[in-house]
Amino acid sequence: MAGCSGEQASDYRSILSISDEAARAQALDQHLSTRSYVQGYSLSQADVDVFRQLSAPPADSRLFHVARWFRHIEALLGGPHGKGQPCGLQASKGRRVQPQWSPPAGTEPCKLRLYNSLTRNKDVFIPQDGKKVTWYCCGPTVYDASHMGHARSYISFDILRRVLKDYFQYDVFYCMNITDIDDKIIRRARQNYLFEQYCEQKPVAAQLLEDVHAALEPFSVKLSETTDPDKRQMLERIQRAVTLAIEPLEQAVRASHPGEDVSGRVQVLLEEAKDLLSDWLDSMSGSEVTDNSIFSKLPKFWEEEFHKDMEALNVLPPDVLTRVSEYIPEIVNFVQKIVDNGYGYVSNGSVYFDTAKFAASEKHSYGKLVPEAVGDQKALQEGEGDLSVSADCLSEKRSPNDFALWKASKPGEPSWPCPWGKGRPGWHIECSAMASTLLGASMDIHGGGFDLRFPHHDNELAQSEAYFENDCWVSYFLHTGHLTIAGCKMSKSLKNFITIKDALKKHSARQLRLAFLMHSWKDTLDYSSNTMESALQYEKFLSEFFLNVKDILRAPVDITSQFEKWETEEAELNKTFYDKKAAIHEALCDNVDTRTVMEEMRALVSQCNLYMAARKAARRRPNRALLESIAVYLTHMLKIFGAIEEESSLGFPVGGPGKNLNLESMVMPYLKVLSEFREGVRKIARENKVPEVLQLSDTLRDDILPELGVRFEDHEGLPTVVKLVDRDTLLKEREEKKRAEEEKRRKKEEAARRKQEQEAAKLAKMKIPPSEMFLSESDKYSKFDENGLPTHDTEGKELSKGQVKKLRKLFEAQEKLHKEYLQMVQNGSLP
Repeated sequence: MAGCSGEQASDYRSILSISDEAARAQALDQHLSTRSYVQGYSLSQADVDVFRQLSAPPADSRLFHVARWFRHIEALLGGPHGKGQPCGLQASKGRRVQPQWSPPAGTEPCKLRLYNSLTRNKDVFIPQDGKKVTWYCCGPTVYDASHMGHARSYISFDILRRVLKDYFQYDVFYCMNITDIDDKIIRRARQNYLFEQYCEQKPVAAQLLEDVHAALEPFSVKLSETTDPDKRQMLERIQRAVTLAIEPLEQAVRASHPGEDVSGRVQVLLEEAKDLLSDWLDSMSGSEVTDNSIFSKLPKFWEEEFHKDMEALNVLPPDVLTRVSEYIPEIVNFVQKIVDNGYGYVSNGSVYFDTAKFAASEKHSYGKLVPEAVGDQKALQEGEGDLSVSADCLSEKRSPNDFALWKASKPGEPSWPCPWGKGRPGWHIECSAMASTLLGASMDIHGGGFDLRFPHHDNELAQSEAYFENDCWVSYFLHTGHLTIAGCKMSKSLKNFITIKDALKKHSARQLRLAFLMHSWKDTLDYSSNTMESALQYEKFLSEFFLNVKDILRAPVDITSQFEKWETEEAELNKTFYDKKAAIHEALCDNVDTRTVMEEMRALVSQCNLYMAARKAARRRPNRALLESIAVYLTHMLKIFGAIEEESSLGFPVGGPGKNLNLESMVMPYLKVLSEFREGVRKIARENKVPEVLQLSDTLRDDILPELGVRFEDHEGLPTVVKLVDRDTLLKEREEKKRAEEEKRRKKEEAARRKQEQEAAKLAKMKIPPSEMFLSESDKYSKFDENGLPTHDTEGKELSKGQVKKLRKLFEAQEKLHKEYLQMVQNGSLP
């Protein structure tokens, strides 16, 4: 090891004499600022000794000279050395070494948070088992057509499921049930069966009228006792429709109309009075329906229709589907264990959950989701079902808050054998038993509609935790928001609903999904014309962007020209792209906030459109690689959301679902040839002034190609843009264009007519000599002077000076107009 000069040794002695380590490091840094460990420099023992006085590199980043030397010497010594420790370092050969590397500070990664109904907060999502997510979703009670309320829930959960699976890369195991045993199903199945039998008997008009009047009596009582305004309005609507259908039939019977006329009116009354008669028939004969197949036929039909609707909406099927009718043994065992654990009791063949005993337990809590609703008898009775809230059933309970785990079957209800006698499952127990059979004692996510929170989901939690004797059957409870129709409550029981099939007749599955994506999954969604118009405009906005990018990518370029130098505009657009991707990621982490995502995507596309428009105005080609990256990213996000149904590499698929995905690549070369040929023909036609050829070219663009799903867009001085668009969309655009042109023509004609009328009125006024202009106003004036100016009013009173002055001004103006008229006559310039 080399020695040090006397001057250096003196400097080091003065530095070492400083007792404060921070001050010593600062002095050392000033000293070292004049030196460098360049190649060839030999370390001295003094260098090593002075650095032994430092326990670590200084924390102050400004003392970088000391930090660099400290790391350098430490590397040469082969590791840190304590103060006073003998140094085994041999004479340095002047080697240079890499300085110590420090990782960048970085930023805290964004964590997925979900709105958890159990806490009413957005909680960080932490699955129980790594990336695996167990999820149970309440399925439909299949007794009628699926409606937009179902779509609200299942499309929303489909979006959430896809985002967790395809964006956040969770391994989601998704289970859903079908409720095919329920009070609503039993009642509807009986009513349908009895009404069909009644119709098969072909009742004569007199008998039908007698039966309808008989059915109206209990119906009127029910109406008078109904306090809910929505339900009352629905009942009044039924009563009014039936009453209106009765009168024509009664008139026809009294007047002895021909049989065909009477039969037609009988059919009308049967249709209008179906609900009324079905309820009446059920009250009289429902207990006689005993064939279990009658109760399975109805749910089987509507379950099949439900699956068809979900497929049409592009909702992914569950990984496993459970039906209540297939899990009766598991449900019986589940109920038995709850009883064995002391939280259930048998009463008159039924089994009830003891809410008081459960709530009194130190390890349990009842009403976790909606504690304020505990004791709400109306909600509790709705949860028990219409067939299970009689006085006898209520008297069987220890507390009105208790709910049925197993119901003793009455005549006219399906039944299964069990330890407590023949019966059927309660509503709440179904999900608990089926979900627990598949997912065990605890699951990550349970989902359902907002209206299921209490009592259904609270009771599910209670009975499941009573079964497992735990306190966490569900980690995260997700509830989708309500759906209203143009601001009004939607309800199947109130017959105020729109079926999914009817909704799909007006809008595509993608448009419905976009509407849902543009709203928060947990908030109320209003299904209205305004909502759907926003979705249509959003779809069109994205579609046009994708079509424009495809047109740019189709422009022929050699391989090297695909990579162009980035100017300021490209750098700015790329920064926007990455900013928006970051914002979209943050929004998805924030409770899967698709509303914000859609806004950020719109903003990104708007910036792209501005960029393309600026390039077009400057006659410069946009950067295809950058636009393609953005378009591919947006396509990827739309696929994740389920808004693109097929394996489209860029944008919305051409031709709709089920069509050949290669359609665009197959037909586009031919369309480009046609476009170029048309451009050449148009150029020749303009040069040679052949309007007939130009008209034919326009007809091809406006009338013929749209029928084939092809749009030609002509731009002055630029090649024609060729786009493949859905045929129905193009035809709709054509009709809108025609309507706009017709409206423009109508307004133009109206303006011309008004102008002509004004000119005619002006000319007629000009023809009147000033001396005659007031003579016809005998209702105002009675005397006139020699020039025709009024002097007295109708009562013979002389006009005031002010009045005369105003009339004279009018006289002089008419005099001027009349002179202009006479001049026009003389010149022969009258219109």
